[in-house]
Amino acid sequence: MEKKILQFAVLAFVLFTQNTFAQDLYMPRNIREAYANGTRSKDGKPGKNYWQNRGKYNMEISVDPKTRLVSGTESIIYENNSQDTLRNLAIRFVNNLHKPSSPRGSEVSDDFLSDGLTITSLKIENEIYKEDARKWGTVGNVKLKKAILPHSKITLNIQWNYPLSKESGREGQIDETTFFVAYSYPRVSVYDDYNGWDRLPHTDRQEFYNDFNDYVFSVKAPRNYVVYATGDLLNPDEVLQPEFASRLKKSYTTDEILHIASEQEMKSGIVTKQYDWNVWKFEAKNISDVTFGLSDHYLWDASSVVVDKKTNRRASVQAAYNITGTDFVNSVKNNQYALDWFSNNWPGVPYPFSKMTAFQGFADMEYPMMCNDSQMGDPVFAQLVQDHEVAHTYFPFYMGINETRYAFMDEGWATTFEYLIGIAEHGKEAADKFYKNFRVKNYIADRSSEQDQPIISMSTQVSGAGYGNNSYGKASLSYLALKDLLGDDLFKKALHAYMDTWNGKHPIPWDYFNSFNTATGKNLNWFFNNWFFTNNYLDIAIKGISPDKKVITVENIGGFAIPFDVIITYADQSKAVLHQTPAVWEKSPKTVKIILKSTKKIEQIELDGGIFMDATPENNILHIK
Repeated sequence: MEKKILQFAVLAFVLFTQNTFAQDLYMPRNIREAYANGTRSKDGKPGKNYWQNRGKYNMEISVDPKTRLVSGTESIIYENNSQDTLRNLAIRFVNNLHKPSSPRGSEVSDDFLSDGLTITSLKIENEIYKEDARKWGTVGNVKLKKAILPHSKITLNIQWNYPLSKESGREGQIDETTFFVAYSYPRVSVYDDYNGWDRLPHTDRQEFYNDFNDYVFSVKAPRNYVVYATGDLLNPDEVLQPEFASRLKKSYTTDEILHIASEQEMKSGIVTKQYDWNVWKFEAKNISDVTFGLSDHYLWDASSVVVDKKTNRRASVQAAYNITGTDFVNSVKNNQYALDWFSNNWPGVPYPFSKMTAFQGFADMEYPMMCNDSQMGDPVFAQLVQDHEVAHTYFPFYMGINETRYAFMDEGWATTFEYLIGIAEHGKEAADKFYKNFRVKNYIADRSSEQDQPIISMSTQVSGAGYGNNSYGKASLSYLALKDLLGDDLFKKALHAYMDTWNGKHPIPWDYFNSFNTATGKNLNWFFNNWFFTNNYLDIAIKGISPDKKVITVENIGGFAIPFDVIITYADQSKAVLHQTPAVWEKSPKTVKIILKSTKKIEQIELDGGIFMDATPENNILHIK
């Protein structure tokens, strides 16, 4: 009987938490409908009716460095796993951003502009479509002659070309014979359970949202050009001379940093096979995008690192850079450290892919298995930027984040991991200083209303400054505040539960909230509401002290539930630090009373939020007469 009563109590708790955790957080009508339809669940897991579409991409891409023309032939087997009949296909081509007619978030030069995508042939289920894409923006539409039924597949065959821009942004020409080729193929846009087709245009500020697809692709490049890409190189012996193929293969199994090709070797033309054109073949499965770079003079370093100690699985670590790229001399060494650290500390999930390549460009941007970073002239800052881009492996590439709408779900985590690995690399004082100066200071010093827009605001709907701070600093502070609230062990348990449940899928903010509620066994909605759904900011103050000097009152002027230290200086110049977690604000969000237990005479009391920089620090100190 007692066992049955206990089972009933546990069941009642589970039902209670499932029915209450999501209810006191604002939820848009379309998101509510997704939960009502059972595609998402209030326990933070995919619902019993969850689905997502996917594709199998087979692509043959060619790059002509003389004309900067990228051309390709691709076959896409697209799976409609939804319950919906699709009568249109949304086709996304990000690089139409370069068309003069496309909307952009900032001004660009003439060298950034180009003619964009031209489709020379489009067949769907072997039916010819008269579509050249010349009128498309970053998203085009194809009205289907035959609808795609639920739980069925279609095959698209596309031939296309577009010119790389002379001015490089996230992609384009790096120098006369070096190119970074990203977002380089037409893809079926995401069709999901809460918005249907993703038709939001790409304007160069917000980032991306892609399905998880399987890719087999080749890149045709002239002799003496080395191609670096997402995925596993399938044919090193067909494109590299034996000595260099051997060096590359050796790098896959060693911690030693190998120079696969030096400046002189590249100049001498002895690295690649000497056909007029070489075809480099790659494969990557269950991944949200593929990208590549190529150059006829970049230096090439490589090694590997164990990323899963249970299985001894290694990941390849590579770097491609100009002889002038002094920051990149240490790229492989730094990424060996980063992949090991991220795998075993924060987030503490083994690096999920087979490779990471650092490519010298201009974007300071992440891509699956690659980062395109600029020469900083500062090795410490260069390492931090590279750490940040590599951290994006987990968010958004392992977790299929909709960055366009909810940038805080990936940039906030990457900023958090950047800070935590920075502590390991340079010490807490240096990491705190950088984080405050680079991630918090400008935000908290700007009193304009756009800085206090709720983090949950759609990323497309906030200003440039508001977008940056909501996505990076404020979101990261929320994750670090929650870490302080829960403690490292419970926070990591919840983070792993969230990541284990949603990797390879498309989580939205409410999935994150619900997942952490369930994994911790706590109703954290007060905290999520405080950080994500309000116009709060960072500002606490000492309101007063009791006559007997035993109790101080701290006021939360800004409203965010932040951790802070109470630093007490006694008359004998000794000090005590009383750490307060964000939990102190749960029951009393505006003011809290803190009991001072020491009997020693107090000279001064100071509040210190650390990286939670205070908007008005002058009212954080109380001198005791």
